[in-house]
Amino acid sequence: MSRQPWPRLKVADWTDTRDTLHLWTQIVGKVRMAYAPLVNHWWQVTLYVSPRGLTTGTVPTPAGALDIELDLVEHRLRMRLSTGAEEAFALEPMPVAQFHAQTLAALERLGLTPRLQATPNEVDPAIPFAEDYEHATYDPQAAHLFWQQLVQADRVLGEFRSHFVGKVSPVHFFWGAMDLACTRFSGRPAPEHPGGAPNCGDWVMVEGYSRELSSCGFWPGGGEEGAFYAYAYPQPAGFEVAEVGPEGAFWSTDFGQFLLPYEVVADAEDPDAALGRFLQDTYAAAADLGGWDRVALEDDPARWPQHRRG
Repeated sequence: MSRQPWPRLKVADWTDTRDTLHLWTQIVGKVRMAYAPLVNHWWQVTLYVSPRGLTTGTVPTPAGALDIELDLVEHRLRMRLSTGAEEAFALEPMPVAQFHAQTLAALERLGLTPRLQATPNEVDPAIPFAEDYEHATYDPQAAHLFWQQLVQADRVLGEFRSHFVGKVSPVHFFWGAMDLACTRFSGRPAPEHPGGAPNCGDWVMVEGYSRELSSCGFWPGGGEEGAFYAYAYPQPAGFEVAEVGPEGAFWSTDFGQFLLPYEVVADAEDPDAALGRFLQDTYAAAADLGGWDRVALEDDPARWPQHRRG
């Protein structure tokens, strides 16, 4: 069976919708953050790509297990409790203030009153959610195409993740910067991160970067149709001049990381192979220049083929 084509979506064609959707994901993510116990590097606050959009996954709450999903197929915000109770409302053009109010009202009907930080993180300016009538655009077709981009990225990042048996994050969506990410760790501590993200406490970055890492992902910026990225923390000497493929990948001084425009991948004869090379080359550069124990940290994900049965 042939794979679905990689969807095309120019950032300039959906910037207003992107910025609104970004803030909506922050509100949903903050609900998860309010109830889930801390996991290293803030892994408990993320969203995940689902067959319908973006989901919190299961969140423990006083009212029962909860999940919230931004359904980008039918364009609904859906909430479900393990008690069987459900709430939903339409995703349509509306200000962030209205989305925020409707989300809290729906949660209250489910018996939940989470304490949320009332302003967004990692954006500037950070307009309080309840006062944000500036961001109100929602193009359902663009939101759907973005989700399809995430589906493709999630699949290839998941394959890449499977080659690593050391500590490695899930493939998950960080709503602070609106990026899908996967991070590998050497197992060694890292120097304290200096922080500096807009409207985000330095202590957040200290926790996020407390261990030596090589990270990669995708976000709707950095290229005409978004970009894949890769960086290392701490950055080993020579990392920025490492040879990284495929053609079209480059080191961005502005961002301090390698970038591969989404359109380069989508236009490639074999998009999976093109992205896979970028992910592997950037990781290998970080690991080799950083002196990681690659023999101990990597393995063949097909090492047990006899047990892969439907």
